[in-house]
Amino acid sequence: MDFFNEMMDGGEVRVPYKHLQAWIDSHSQDEFRIKRAEAETIFRRIGITFAVYSESEGSTERLIPFDMMPRVFTEREWRKLERGIKQRARALNAFLWDVYHRREIIRAGRIPGELVYRNEAYEPSVIGVDPARGVYSHVVGIDLVRTGVDEFFVLEDNCRTPSGVSYMLENREIMMRLNPDLFRTARVLPVDDYPRALRRTLASVAPAKCEGAPTVVVLTPGSFNSAYYEHSFLADQMGAELVEGQDLFVDGDFVYMRTTRGPQRVDVIYRRIDDAFIDPLCFRPDSMLGVPGLMNVYRSGGVQICSAPGAGVADDKAIYTYVPEMIRFYLGEEPILQNVPTWRCGDADSLKYVLENLKDLVVKEVHGSGGYGMLVGPAATKEEIAAYASRIKADPADFIAQPTLALSTSPTFVDSGLAPRHVDLRPYCLVGKDIHLTPGGLTRVAMREGSLVVNSSQGGGVKDTWVVSGE
Repeated sequence: MDFFNEMMDGGEVRVPYKHLQAWIDSHSQDEFRIKRAEAETIFRRIGITFAVYSESEGSTERLIPFDMMPRVFTEREWRKLERGIKQRARALNAFLWDVYHRREIIRAGRIPGELVYRNEAYEPSVIGVDPARGVYSHVVGIDLVRTGVDEFFVLEDNCRTPSGVSYMLENREIMMRLNPDLFRTARVLPVDDYPRALRRTLASVAPAKCEGAPTVVVLTPGSFNSAYYEHSFLADQMGAELVEGQDLFVDGDFVYMRTTRGPQRVDVIYRRIDDAFIDPLCFRPDSMLGVPGLMNVYRSGGVQICSAPGAGVADDKAIYTYVPEMIRFYLGEEPILQNVPTWRCGDADSLKYVLENLKDLVVKEVHGSGGYGMLVGPAATKEEIAAYASRIKADPADFIAQPTLALSTSPTFVDSGLAPRHVDLRPYCLVGKDIHLTPGGLTRVAMREGSLVVNSSQGGGVKDTWVVSGE
């Protein structure tokens, strides 16, 4: 399979990477090894780790591999991505409002109702609720892959609490600290405005009952959560309080935060816990992470929860296949970014094709995430393929399949030196009064040669993402 090399074209360095190539040529391999060790020391000191789960070891905290070779986009390339990402974010939010109100897209026969109503992320408790500005998903993470010069595909949508933005920001900070000479002449667009933009977005969706400047908090499950570093980092950068469920309480029509100066009313909660745990009176009664009565206040307009409960129905991998149809239905536009061709195994004809071609396909659980529970056919053994086929047959509707894409490669510094490794990209789109997209994102890289699995939970690494102005 041929792969698009983002840096090289027929032996020549592509224009976006010429500045980087000159920098690479001016350093030795030993210098890069020293810089990599320095970056690892910084990551370890700050505490930037990720939880990796396995049947044999359970949950273990590991240092995220950081690659010092940035991935580079021209401003022209980025503007096309920006238009497509914002278009998709608008359509996803329109869909969410619709399925909890008039359900016009279902009544029009454009999306099967059972995909919505039987979806475990669909929340009947918020039917008819009107979140501020009609926004359900306030931080939309769109995972993108590249296969050619102008060929980009959306791999999946993340409408609940997409993680990784702290790595985007820390990657840039570490790159600028270790390689200031690389930035002196490169016109790299900044990403450090993201926390301020997030704060503005959250403040812009304060509920109607808010009086004065809104009080924003970040709700975390606590320090044992794998993304706790990110929760505390974003709260600190936004100037917002980091709270756990026990720090909040409901009194009448409002939510309050316990402080040393007495109760303080809370207007916007940027929650980083799942729907099932946010209110034991509405969802799981055994939850110790949420706030009893929170949903009553939310439904009455006394507080805004970001992202809204029930937003997860839009990022289901079966619903994903209908996003282009959402764009046409709600926006009256053609999709700027295309989906990866996808077979829904719940469809009899698609199931037959998938089972006959498992060795060539990537198969995913509809509700899966983090790279868990998937089959990469070309890299699987006959025994693994047979076992996975049995799982699909047992519950076909729980799986989708996609072709094995020729993911682009980006230069990556590994033990043997500079080498191409496969990458994807997660930009973060903020949706509130306005729609904002920071010029960059989290580039995830498969550190192992030949691997197409970039998830940090599966051993992948991260690198800085550049958008170069004027190119």
